[in-house]
Amino acid sequence: MRRSHQPLRAQWDPTAVDTSRQRPVRPERSAKKRSRLGRFTSTYGWRAYAIPILAVVTILVVVDAVRDPGTSLSPTASVGSDSDPGFGALSDPNSSTGVVGVPPQGDGNFADSIPSGALPDGGPFTEQGAGTWHVVSGTSAQAGQGTEKVFTYTVEVEDGVDTTSFGGDESFGRLVDQTLANPKSWTNDPRFAFRRVDTGDPDFRISLTSQMTIRQACGYDIQLEVSCYNPGINRVVLNEPRWVRGAIAFQGDIGSYRQYQINHEVGHAIGYAQHQPCETDGGLAPIMMQQTFGTANNDIATLDPAGVVPMNGLTCRFNPWPYPRA
Repeated sequence: MRRSHQPLRAQWDPTAVDTSRQRPVRPERSAKKRSRLGRFTSTYGWRAYAIPILAVVTILVVVDAVRDPGTSLSPTASVGSDSDPGFGALSDPNSSTGVVGVPPQGDGNFADSIPSGALPDGGPFTEQGAGTWHVVSGTSAQAGQGTEKVFTYTVEVEDGVDTTSFGGDESFGRLVDQTLANPKSWTNDPRFAFRRVDTGDPDFRISLTSQMTIRQACGYDIQLEVSCYNPGINRVVLNEPRWVRGAIAFQGDIGSYRQYQINHEVGHAIGYAQHQPCETDGGLAPIMMQQTFGTANNDIATLDPAGVVPMNGLTCRFNPWPYPRA
């Protein structure tokens, strides 16, 4: 049987010598000797066509992958799939001196009616600190592009708060830095950048704060443990009982809750004042949803009946990031 010499035919190893048969003597040809390209095509068959095609496809994929997905300057821009949570309107963080992040007072019965907002059982925390804070030493390089704003921040701990059970003051500071520098955090938006300082007058102070001092800084109209941004004292006030014990919606994942605590309250400090509802049933909760109180819209709507969250039965999954990778 005559074997095909078509260029698209190739052995598994095109350079191997087939010793099972003798190569027939080829008749003399008057045709011009093949070029190197011709001999390469004859030897490697379909591979000769596939290699350049695959090279071009690879280059296109790499170019697409390195494009910055967060180049849109729209306040509601989000990175990822269409089901990823978005954001509310961005406003000037210096436009108000009022506390940001706590629902208005209702009928005073919220704590009993919203079990998802209760403080979980867990380790000890400081009930009453001194009402003053000390700066945790440490600085960082700029994280993010900061085309519109480079926010400076200090890391501070209230005097009297014992941080040894979760690694000490430096451990708290490292987690703040690592969270804000993470590409899933606010620096995914090229408008924003962050730089930690430990002297001077920063844009805001990220302050771990005791239970009773929190109630003075954030209010206690809603009788649940909260954090907030208080521009009047220039502080992102993080609730130490929550830092120790987390929130019920996070199902014991303390690390993710701490990242949420930082990202959510810093979100208020950079201008995202408005809270958000769960957008997709079973989807990831928006970072500006009050996940400390739960990830079900009905729970949040009960806390603030006149607020932005509808009583529509949607329930999300907890999410600590502004730009999650679902």
